[in-house]
Amino acid sequence: MKIAFTTSTGKNIDQHFGQCHSFHIWEVGPDEAYFLERISVGEHGGDEEDRISARAKILSDCAIVYTMQIGGPAAAKLVAQKIHPMKTNSEVSLKETVERFQEVLRGNPPPWLRKAMNKGASASFLEE
Repeated sequence: MKIAFTTSTGKNIDQHFGQCHSFHIWEVGPDEAYFLERISVGEHGGDEEDRISARAKILSDCAIVYTMQIGGPAAAKLVAQKIHPMKTNSEVSLKETVERFQEVLRGNPPPWLRKAMNKGASASFLEE
């Protein structure tokens, strides 16, 4: 699954969702994880609503966004687009976060994570 990280260096999750200049996108599975790309945010409108919408749009194929901080309106916008925000509250290692996440995937992931893992899949077996 694709996961976005708010990071200034690629080493730590150290940025606020609404203030970061780019997102690092990783593909993360239970046994493998690797960096895919860096997506620059750019300027998108003058008000906060436009900036939040633009960020949610460029992350639309991600299932999760790890960020140091995120405001309520931005988190709600992500959730409405089936992107799960994960707030760290402090600067943490991106590599260690990915490793811990993989441990959860190898075990028994909680229901919200199982749903995120299936983002983009058919809603039911009847649609296949």
